[in-house]
Amino acid sequence: METIVIRPQIYSFNIDSGQHVSNIAYIQWMEIARIELLNQVGMPLHEIDRQGFAPVLTHTEISYKKPLYLGDQVKVELWLSKLANISARMAFRIYRDEDELVAEASQEGLFFSLTDKRPYKLSPEQKARFARFAQP
Repeated sequence: METIVIRPQIYSFNIDSGQHVSNIAYIQWMEIARIELLNQVGMPLHEIDRQGFAPVLTHTEISYKKPLYLGDQVKVELWLSKLANISARMAFRIYRDEDELVAEASQEGLFFSLTDKRPYKLSPEQKARFARFAQP
């Protein structure tokens, strides 16, 4: 199984009143990783939007283990812990440097038809594009 890996920067605007990285930054990093996943499977947002469907999140959960601070190096990993015809569960691990786990997260989502406003069922070919990132 392959993973998507991004290495976002921490900026001063990511810091909250507690002097550590705000939860909003974690959500943004997860979105960046999801967009990279779509790019890697050949389904960039601008193309699927033109085809009449779009990704929609239905659930987000984050378990914070340690805080991140300005100056820390961040690594975010993403893979699919569940892949179905109309939905997927994405799993994330967020690290300080390369190996100090600071948060684990999951998101559930589906593709949504922009025309009939209902869940969009992936074709077998579309679903197969995600297989290399899916947990066996």
